[in-house]
Amino acid sequence: MTNAPMTPAPVRRALLGALLAVPAALMLAPAAHAATIGQPAPAFEVKDATGKTVRLADFKGRHVVLEWTNPGCPFVVKHYGSQNMQGLQKEFTAKNVVWLSISSTAPGATDYLPPAQLAAKYREWGAAPTAMLMDDAGTIGRAYGARTTPHMYIVDPQGTLVYAGGIDDKRSANPADIPSAKNFVRVALNELLAGKPVSTPTSAPYGCSIKYAAG
Repeated sequence: MTNAPMTPAPVRRALLGALLAVPAALMLAPAAHAATIGQPAPAFEVKDATGKTVRLADFKGRHVVLEWTNPGCPFVVKHYGSQNMQGLQKEFTAKNVVWLSISSTAPGATDYLPPAQLAAKYREWGAAPTAMLMDDAGTIGRAYGARTTPHMYIVDPQGTLVYAGGIDDKRSANPADIPSAKNFVRVALNELLAGKPVSTPTSAPYGCSIKYAAG
């Protein structure tokens, strides 16, 4: 009987690498279903960290910022430790903008925090969102194609998605980069509030990958 030839080592390594790459590809899968700029923002209904039901439709007629977040992510820490994110929240909620922070981290993930602990962490940081939404199943995140923390979106008063991408153009976890960064969210909101179109409606998000629940 003739033995079957063995697969050469380089081929075996390539096959192994391809198999190991599958989970990463699956983690990025929501991007394939990302919401579209200029189209109606995906509707949602979800509980916030206090147990209150929050619907996107509740805020029709106002600008809405969606901020995907995870306090265990160093990129999130960059923007909260420097007070950059809180500054944006306070600046624009004072101008009647709704700010919804969203946790799409799966409950089984190592850096998942249950609602009370998550809310306490952000209070400790002095965060000022309108609400902290608990998207444990990842339904909202997948609908929008959210990939990173932070990942930012803006919905206009008519319910149209007008911005999706990074908070700024400095793709690092170093807070020293913030002063020289172009803050896409601030620019977009100022343009919208002045009745102008968003000059940069999309940009590349950066940060930690969102740990979605399986399914």
